[in-house]
Amino acid sequence: MSAFGQRINDLVSLLPALASPALDQSVDRALDLLTEAARADRAILVCGNGGSAADAQHIAGELVGRFLLDRRALNVRALSTDSSVLTAWANDIGYDTVFSRQVEAYAQPGGVLLALSTSGNSKNVVLAAEAARSRGMTVVALTGEGGGALRACSDVLINVPSRQTPRIQEMHLVVYHYLCEALEGRI
Repeated sequence: MSAFGQRINDLVSLLPALASPALDQSVDRALDLLTEAARADRAILVCGNGGSAADAQHIAGELVGRFLLDRRALNVRALSTDSSVLTAWANDIGYDTVFSRQVEAYAQPGGVLLALSTSGNSKNVVLAAEAARSRGMTVVALTGEGGGALRACSDVLINVPSRQTPRIQEMHLVVYHYLCEALEGRI
């Protein structure tokens, strides 16, 4: 078997875990929270670092724009997209609080923070989750195995049973594409 074929087999072996009762229940709860926030036009904020920042932007693009259906724009913001805010705050204050500062600015009670971190331990994402909860938002965390520090500060934890960053990100894509599609169908 080729290296590529083995990689596909590794990926396929993780897919059944996404359908486990615990993860299935977490995804359903996340969808309910996102639906409630979207129907009320409350903020849905999304954050992550590196590849997870790209995923956050992907999610925001699908929900502000469209996934499959023409519908109204949703109130979604990726916290990794405003380079002036990110660089000014990181330079003057520190990178650990670049997302929590934006949560201060944009949070709405009843809104949702989608916090993406493969380890669950990205300090700036954890601090954003704590800030969101303190402002009456619910926190949905997408992590890898165990959930890391995000486990304690999330209302819904979707933790992919892997410790390999690429596999976790690939599974996150499956989860958030489902959430985007199902949310769009409910709006």
